[in-house]
Amino acid sequence: MTRKILVTSALPYANGSIHLGHMVEHIQTDIWVRFQKLRGHTCHYCCADDAHGTPVMLAAEKQGIAPEDMIARVREEHLADFTGFHIGYDNYYSTHSPENKQFSEQIYRALKANGKIESRVIEQLFDPEKQMFLPDRFVKGECPKCRAQDQYGDNCEACGATYTPAELINPYSAVSGAKPELRESEHFFFKLGECADYLREWTAGSSTLANGRVQAHLQPEALNKMKEWLGENGDNTLSDWDISRDAPYFGFEIPDAPGKYFYVWLDAPVGYMASFQNLCERIGLNFDDYFRADSDAEMYHFIGKDILYFHALFWPAMLKFSGHRAPTAVFAHGFLTVDGAKMSKSRGTFITAKSYLEQGLNPEWMRYYIAAKLNSKIEDIDLNLNDFIGRVNSDLVGKYVNIAARAAGFVAKRFDGRLRDVSDSPLIKQLFEQSEQIAADYENREYAKAMRDIMTLADAVNEYTDANKPWELAKQPEQAARLHEVCSELINAFKILSVYLSPVLPKVAQQAAAFLNVDALTWQDSTRTLPENHIINPYKHLMHRIEEKQVNGLIEANKAAAPEQNEAQSSAYEPVAAQCSFDDFLKVDMRVAKVLNCEAVEGSSKLLKFSLDFGFEQRTIFSGIAASYPNPAELNGKTVIAVANFAPRKMAKFGVSEGMILSAAGADGKLRLLEAQAGAQAGDKVG
Repeated sequence: MTRKILVTSALPYANGSIHLGHMVEHIQTDIWVRFQKLRGHTCHYCCADDAHGTPVMLAAEKQGIAPEDMIARVREEHLADFTGFHIGYDNYYSTHSPENKQFSEQIYRALKANGKIESRVIEQLFDPEKQMFLPDRFVKGECPKCRAQDQYGDNCEACGATYTPAELINPYSAVSGAKPELRESEHFFFKLGECADYLREWTAGSSTLANGRVQAHLQPEALNKMKEWLGENGDNTLSDWDISRDAPYFGFEIPDAPGKYFYVWLDAPVGYMASFQNLCERIGLNFDDYFRADSDAEMYHFIGKDILYFHALFWPAMLKFSGHRAPTAVFAHGFLTVDGAKMSKSRGTFITAKSYLEQGLNPEWMRYYIAAKLNSKIEDIDLNLNDFIGRVNSDLVGKYVNIAARAAGFVAKRFDGRLRDVSDSPLIKQLFEQSEQIAADYENREYAKAMRDIMTLADAVNEYTDANKPWELAKQPEQAARLHEVCSELINAFKILSVYLSPVLPKVAQQAAAFLNVDALTWQDSTRTLPENHIINPYKHLMHRIEEKQVNGLIEANKAAAPEQNEAQSSAYEPVAAQCSFDDFLKVDMRVAKVLNCEAVEGSSKLLKFSLDFGFEQRTIFSGIAASYPNPAELNGKTVIAVANFAPRKMAKFGVSEGMILSAAGADGKLRLLEAQAGAQAGDKVG
């Protein structure tokens, strides 16, 4: 049965370059889309640049150009990078489009008519020099918890604390440097809290597809996170969502609200609809067939784990309560590290897509390596550069393309390029038998398993080659028929492996089809052989090996492109703080404490709530280390070190924090709790 499928990747923001972290997502999506098309399904892949917001407005102002001109240029750069990596969008658009304006206004009006929009007067920090309200990330100052300087207005990168911009010490505008003022402004809110019951049902639910397959809306890890945010017993923890921003702002003005604009995160996911509508108009599709509430089409969003909150809560609620269908599923993935650490400009491991292509590295090397690392879980993956070289050279060159190279010459020279019918070959049947399993792995996004299984088959083909030694058979005239049969088996095996790899290696698949003298490969070609006397074309080399110097050149190119930094800044570690006196140190009262209970904080993706026994009393402390401890219960019973004489601090709506737990910030960006050694008792003073 042919399926109707719409697929999207998260929209890249229009003020920065595409890097390999972006490519993880777009390659993952592209592989899945190519697989669906290979199976004969109707599948459309749409994306766009996320073009609105304060950062875009200020970046354009800094360059002295209009935002429209900047985003048009950036879109072309982004599309060139993605095209260079063979990402096969059916449409790549922009959120700054008439279609997006139309849908954003339509959804807003529908939500308002449904009683899901209300206005409130709020207080915000205002830049008196730029005459603009400041988003959290455009306010900086000293952390109210650890006094680290130059921290953003929503969280501290030094100690992990979260807070409001108004809590910063000595705040200043990151735009002008001016001291901000607190001013009132009317804002519009989407009543997300009223959608909680529906979201509990949707996040835990599934869709039955036209082919009878049941697809969960979220991965298990994502569902667990939703349960933390939503609560499981009807206790609503969702805050209403501020969907408006004040002028000046680059975006769409809210209907009937002069000087008020849609917050970028309202119109960004609507960009999926706008890009698809643009495609529909271009090729004659019916938009409503995919977005009406009773649509039987499938819709999938591939996203990074950092924007799961928006896609698994805001977006389904926006769609549902504006009269549209919700996604079939949201597929989240982890981040990319390089050589085990966070990507770094100073180390040259913040690798842009453009630099990779300009250094002459084959994009299909990276497509294969990323595929060989990906599974259906929300896990970070690591680009180990030495492993990258070894795996590509071994798998793609040594195992896969080598099969065709070892047989094609004999077929061309001895048999005029004609093949034998080898449909009864045990080797070929062995490859046929894996077709549905590999298809299931692609469908379930278990790419790493698919690559392992394909390379296991390639190993079997190469073992067969070594056992039958066509180069030896060629020396024996009486073995001509056997030579013809063996080489025909190898060419057909190469065809089947090419089908299996074609979602990952689309250009090689095209070249393989040209060599095999067939039209574009389809999945059906993985279970049928080429007929008797089929003529293949002369073999042309399909892929060369990676040289270490190429990767070294890539790293050096990205180092050269990084902004100049002093030695302290280029270190993987935080610079040492300014000196303090012994008397200063004595003011800090650090005590040993035992963790009685640790749990995630509903409504916060950063905070963990600790119940601590200090020996002399019990306290509650909030710590911004949730990203480093996805399973907080593992900390129960630990003996930690905490600052006991910090003044209690209100943590927004979450409660009061009565101290600070000490943790170490590693070069990899992770925070690790400092634990006391065995024998230390709760209440013991540290010094």
